[in-house]
Amino acid sequence: MYFETERLIIREFVTEDIKSVHVYTSDPLVVEHMIWGPSSEEETRDFINLTMEMQKQEPRQGFEFAVVLKATNQLIGGCGIHVSGVGQGELGYCYNRLYWGQGFATEAARVLLEFGFQNLGLHRIYATCRPNNIGSAKVMQKIGMEYEGHFREHMWHKGKWNDSYQYSIIRAG
Repeated sequence: MYFETERLIIREFVTEDIKSVHVYTSDPLVVEHMIWGPSSEEETRDFINLTMEMQKQEPRQGFEFAVVLKATNQLIGGCGIHVSGVGQGELGYCYNRLYWGQGFATEAARVLLEFGFQNLGLHRIYATCRPNNIGSAKVMQKIGMEYEGHFREHMWHKGKWNDSYQYSIIRAG
């Protein structure tokens, strides 16, 4: 599977991506608000192997994609959408911090919304972020998602209870 935008190529992960992915998955600042990481090299390899196993699913429920700059062929992050129930999907993304604040996450997330609604036939797509992850919340807002709520201390990770904000968008029509 392959998508192209003005600045990005969004494609399936391959084994050769491990080194580029590990640059951001091992960065404590990048994963500060994630429920995983920082990742060891083995954990990054396991993630890439998992994404390649997802590619073989029938019917496929999980889609994780590498996000690559068209101009330089540099892998800058990843994005994904996972079918999470009848007519619903969850959107997520993670990027190398050198590429934050340049609109790449928003550009790729728009592609995933279109894919989810048009190709997967989803009715509702949602995403979550930790309240301090202002950049992620802005991406969700920019792609038209609406704030649904604040889940208080609903998730235990990294040694403490964490809150989440949830956003969603419903297919038009």
